[in-house]
Amino acid sequence: MNFEERDTYGMYKDSDEQGPGPRLMGADTLLGNDVYNENEQDLGDIKEIMLDMSTGQVAYAVLSFGGFLGMGERLFAVPWEVLRLDTANKRFILNIDKERLESAPGFDKDHWPDMADQSWRDKISAFYRSQSPMGQQPPPSQTHQPHQTHQNM
Repeated sequence: MNFEERDTYGMYKDSDEQGPGPRLMGADTLLGNDVYNENEQDLGDIKEIMLDMSTGQVAYAVLSFGGFLGMGERLFAVPWEVLRLDTANKRFILNIDKERLESAPGFDKDHWPDMADQSWRDKISAFYRSQSPMGQQPPPSQTHQPHQTHQNM
């Protein structure tokens, strides 16, 4: 399911560039969106969006990857700034090989990490090569929104 299909308020239905998307989008409409890499490999889907309540910014998208029918599924906190929104295909792009993602720091749905722990944040940032580790606020000119590959929805 993609953001247009989850749009219960009609915010993305206008084709004349009105409405909030794709620069400003409802968080609930992004849940369940597919995530692919540049090689067209399906990496999973977005299960949750984690907000940093001290800054008001999105910190991570929780990606579900692997398993079958929910069994053996692993979750990965992916720094928001490494995701790119592909509005043409209505999905996110994460520039990582599927094999590398399999070795990413992950967790299961019953054992979430302490995402406020600085050493955990540093490990996640290093793995995904994020430009700004959580807790170190970049200057406003360097804050990142998910990049878009196509402007037309």
